[in-house]
Amino acid sequence: MMALRKKPFMGNKGLDAAKGNLSVDDEGDCPRCGGNSVSSSIQDYLACDRCNYEWKDPNATSGRQIHRDSVSSESQLVKQFQEEMASGTGLSRVLGIEQNLTREQQEGLTRLQDKWIDGMQGHYNAASEERKPLIINFDDDDNILDTNVGKITIISNNFDGGEEIRIEYPGRGTEFYILNENHENGWRKGRTTEETARNITSIINRNSGFVYANQNQNSISFELRDNSLNPGALVLYVDDPGGKDIVAEKDGVTLDATSVSIESDYQTAVELVLSDGIITPSEDQLLWAMRQHIGITEERHVQIIIALFGDNATKECTGCGKPTPLVKEHSSWYCEPCNLWL
Repeated sequence: MMALRKKPFMGNKGLDAAKGNLSVDDEGDCPRCGGNSVSSSIQDYLACDRCNYEWKDPNATSGRQIHRDSVSSESQLVKQFQEEMASGTGLSRVLGIEQNLTREQQEGLTRLQDKWIDGMQGHYNAASEERKPLIINFDDDDNILDTNVGKITIISNNFDGGEEIRIEYPGRGTEFYILNENHENGWRKGRTTEETARNITSIINRNSGFVYANQNQNSISFELRDNSLNPGALVLYVDDPGGKDIVAEKDGVTLDATSVSIESDYQTAVELVLSDGIITPSEDQLLWAMRQHIGITEERHVQIIIALFGDNATKECTGCGKPTPLVKEHSSWYCEPCNLWL
């Protein structure tokens, strides 16, 4: 049978040694353990060579001063901020929209000063890259309105070939985006409508000088890149031969020739197209396709335009790109510099 051996009792020798190690030597420099002082890595401080404690050197002669903002200086900064906000320019700078604000937008910013100071919350839908919105619109209750100027929806992925998306602005030209991944402005069909929408969004954001594209599932919404552009003048046009796979929409109106069935539908499209007072080449092509679909003559087309807008409606010349006046007696538009009937 194995016997258990007791360890010898050592008494309080270990405790006495520990106390000795922790005792303070009044003759040293360290206020904690009495050890000797050495230079510290911190300016104007000393360190203990025994316990590494650091303390401020009472004989330090450094003239370095740490700047601390006083209550007075803080008050001056607050006052300066309030003055900028009261002028209506401070909030503009915060939003990154100092220039080219309309009168209505500037009035909206001025009304919002107190609300933003008190913590008003606003939001916007950002595009794929980080940025601030260029156009801010408010309703009568100072709520931020949607900045989208149009939308394209991928209905199905069964493309027949030849599909084309146009983004156009009067006097500035037309951007063409086609179903052709080998083209600079070409997009490819994805495995799903969402993948196709994502690819179109990427191509437009990479190449467009007019809009930012935002993809949400199978839809693509657009915001203007330049706040000097008129949202009503931007043109979205989809050329989709064969089956209907893509549709464009603006201000809640579907821009599709087959979507009109009666003359009142056509009048709604004309009102949307001429909201900026000019018919661009793509808009002209869209209205022509609608007339063919429901059987409206050219003469009746001009009558509708005159009834809605008078004879001030212009058409963008396909030759020189300038606005061309309507000649009522001929029910057409004539560009004199180009000697061209439109």
